[in-house]
Amino acid sequence: MNIDVKEYGNVTVLGVKGNLMGGPETVSIHDKVKELVQNDVLKIVIDLSKVKWMNSSGLGTMMGCLTSLKNADGELKLCGVAEKVKSLFMITKLITLFSTFDTVEDAVADFQK
Repeated sequence: MNIDVKEYGNVTVLGVKGNLMGGPETVSIHDKVKELVQNDVLKIVIDLSKVKWMNSSGLGTMMGCLTSLKNADGELKLCGVAEKVKSLFMITKLITLFSTFDTVEDAVADFQK
């Protein structure tokens, strides 16, 4: 799993590449979010534009990231969610828990409101 970290002012964007199908690669995303939260980074966008598919383990990881941030009074936004992945969020009704945006710029801009 390749995680690309970029800073946009006070917002950190994690660009994820590959499928989220469980295993150490998927866990590494939540580990990265927990590490950022420990360093008081509380505004995070996860860019899923290079993720073509995820299973229940991937969904669990996204929920873990969301929970870690909410428990620290932080906020998580998702962007670039592919149609196949978005349908999984919709079927499970988890789409209602996440703020989703088409682009990184849109997600970052939403933090500035």
